[in-house]
Amino acid sequence: MAGVTVLGAIALPQLPPERLPEIAEAAEQSGLAELWLWEDCFWAAGSACAATVLANTERLRVGIGVLPVPLRNVALTAMELAAVLRMHPGRLIPGIGHGVQDWMGQVGARVDSPLTLLREQLTALRALLHGETVDASGAYVHLDRVALDWPPHTPPSLAAGASGPRTLRLSGELADATVLTSATTPDGIRAARELIDEGRAKAGRTEPHRVIVYLLAATGRDAAERLAATRRRTGLPDAVGVAGDAQAIADAVHRWSAAGADTVVLEPTPDEPDPLAFVRFAGEQVRPLVE
Repeated sequence: MAGVTVLGAIALPQLPPERLPEIAEAAEQSGLAELWLWEDCFWAAGSACAATVLANTERLRVGIGVLPVPLRNVALTAMELAAVLRMHPGRLIPGIGHGVQDWMGQVGARVDSPLTLLREQLTALRALLHGETVDASGAYVHLDRVALDWPPHTPPSLAAGASGPRTLRLSGELADATVLTSATTPDGIRAARELIDEGRAKAGRTEPHRVIVYLLAATGRDAAERLAATRRRTGLPDAVGVAGDAQAIADAVHRWSAAGADTVVLEPTPDEPDPLAFVRFAGEQVRPLVE
C-alpha cells in the first residue's frame, strides 16, 4: 500500500446501535472507504454491528477494532466472523485485541497473561478461518478437532490491536495488520513499525502488513475546545489529534501517513454533536483532499 492512504471514520460505540444504518448510508454515499466499529463494554457486540452496517451498504468496508479476546471463546468468534464474511465477501476487516483490563475484570474474564491469550487466539482464529481442523491445548485456548462447517470462501486479513512493544511484535509475527489507537503520534507510528517488522522478521513474513491508525479529529466552531477537553480527560499529549477544517485534518492525515500509516481512521471526540455530519464531512470534504 506504499503511497496510498486509505481514509476511514469511526462510529463510536456510544452511538445507539439503531442509528448505524443511517451512519452506514452516510459513509457509503460520502465515498469513504471504510467505517470502523469498536466492541467496547458494555455497549453493543462488534459482529452484530458490523453485520448491520454491511447489510445496509454495498461497497463500504467495515473494520472491527477490536474484539476483546478475554471476553470471547475463539470458536464462537470464528463462527461469527465466518458467517459475516460469507455473506459479505471481502468487506469485513476483523480485529482482535487485549480489551480494557478493568472491563475484563468486571465480567470475570481477566487473565494473568493477556499476551499469551492473544497469541493463542490469533493462532487458532487464523487456522479456523483458513478452514483448518484445529487442536489446541494452551494456557487458555482448548480445542479438540474443531473446524468450521462454513468457513469463509476467502480468509480475511486479520488485524490485531496493539500498543506495547511485545504486542506489536506479536502482531507482526501472527497478524496481517495492526490497529494503533488515537494516542499514537507520528513518532509513535514509526516506532511501532519497527517493532512490527521485528515480529515479521522473526516469523519470516514478507507479505505487506497494513498499519491502521486512529486519528482523533474535531471540526466545527468549537473544535479546538472539544479536542483540548478530550486530551485533558484522557491524559493525551498535545501532539495527539487535530482540530480544524477539512484542510487542517487532511494535512494531519498526510503527516500520519508519511510516518507509516497505510490507513488513517478519523475518530470523533466523544462529545461530537453530530456523528452523522462528522462521517459526511470525512467522506465529502476530507477524502478528496487526501486522495
